[in-house]
Amino acid sequence: MTSRVLALLDAFTPAGPALTLSELARRTGLPLSTVHRRVAELLAWGALERGDDGRYRIGLRLWEVGSLAPRGLGLREVALPVLEDLYEVTHENVQLAVRQDLELVFIERIAGRHAVPVLTRVGGRFALHATGVGLVLLAHAPAGVQERVLAAPLERYTALTLTDPARLRRCLAEVRRVGYAVSDRQVTMDALSVAAPIRAAEGVVAAISLVVAHDRADPVALAPLVQAAGRVLSRALGGRYR
Repeated sequence: MTSRVLALLDAFTPAGPALTLSELARRTGLPLSTVHRRVAELLAWGALERGDDGRYRIGLRLWEVGSLAPRGLGLREVALPVLEDLYEVTHENVQLAVRQDLELVFIERIAGRHAVPVLTRVGGRFALHATGVGLVLLAHAPAGVQERVLAAPLERYTALTLTDPARLRRCLAEVRRVGYAVSDRQVTMDALSVAAPIRAAEGVVAAISLVVAHDRADPVALAPLVQAAGRVLSRALGGRYR
């Protein structure tokens, strides 16, 4: 029963946040009768809500439970003042992310009003090999995680996305050497990101980045700002920043 409930919740996506019973059955491969029973239970608990249009959506009860995740809310609360300061200095997009297995999860984002549009959203997942925060998190991930990413097909988002394992391996070594990552038009052709690690006692636990328009980006000037923010957060979390 647990696997069926999880399959139902996993059926909701940013592109499909509101679904009918039939759509849930089709996406999960479960019988409609089973979907009807499990959805009724999820509604009663508050994990799902039913709109006036008859479609089902993720309920606020899941948000309440999710907010208890220490790598989400706790880190966000510590980081938010620093993110806001970095935004005030630059008026560019500021992002905070953590690694979840072979992907990253964005746990906070401040979007500049006139900054370059980004594809990210709070709670959204993304590949590790393309973004600035992803490169930082991957560079400091356990060797086994790195090898699994390097061995898997690397999705190409633009013509500049690093999809060659050998080049990506060299890039990760450079990130560790200089202490920050630059993703230049690897996700979209109009954006560049500069990211730095955030450390706690157990090592790198998150990454912070600025995402700016490529045509006005100066990574050399942005890197010290992002690294300084990373150092402040590392000290707050009890980590040692080299």
